[in-house]
Amino acid sequence: MASREEITVCEDEVRSRYSHLEKMTDLVAVWEVALSDGVHKIEFEHGTTSGKRVVYVDGKEEIRKEWMFKLVGKETFPVGVSKTKATINIDAVSGFAYEYTLEINGKSLKKYMENRSKTTNTWVLSLGGTDYRVVLEKDTMDVWCNGQKMETAGEFVEDGTETHFSVDDHSCCIKAVSSGKRKEGIIHTLIVDDREIPEAVE
Repeated sequence: MASREEITVCEDEVRSRYSHLEKMTDLVAVWEVALSDGVHKIEFEHGTTSGKRVVYVDGKEEIRKEWMFKLVGKETFPVGVSKTKATINIDAVSGFAYEYTLEINGKSLKKYMENRSKTTNTWVLSLGGTDYRVVLEKDTMDVWCNGQKMETAGEFVEDGTETHFSVDDHSCCIKAVSSGKRKEGIIHTLIVDDREIPEAVE
């Protein structure tokens, strides 16, 4: 027969092995948000009996509130390197059903992503077996690669501008050329080692 001490140790092992499952029992929503510094995963737990609210950003706990009597409301928290403002809205739909919506910088996630597709260009490429995500912020001409803001050098050329930077000893250039059409505006093209990279759709 096992001693009481052995049983306690065994229970502790089981508890620690499955503790991550235990803590996600009230998971009600998961969103993926593409920012310049990367794609961030936001998870939200809402205990509808206790009012508990827990927000995780990329697996790290940002907010934890136990025992809240008001089951509806909002939680605001920062996301990413630039501390982009995110808000989860909790609304009662009917009876004990709730709706969860995510806002980024005061806009619904859908509107934010639509606007973002107009203000940024994103390319995904593989160099030497490593995947890279390059983002150009058109308003500031800042270039991000895998979460890092890159050192760039800009120059004017005959048909537009070129923004030069390097990724792991590979020379990169974002060319900005007028489309000649007012609605299309400027076309941005990423060239890595003299090879054009197709734009990614996020």
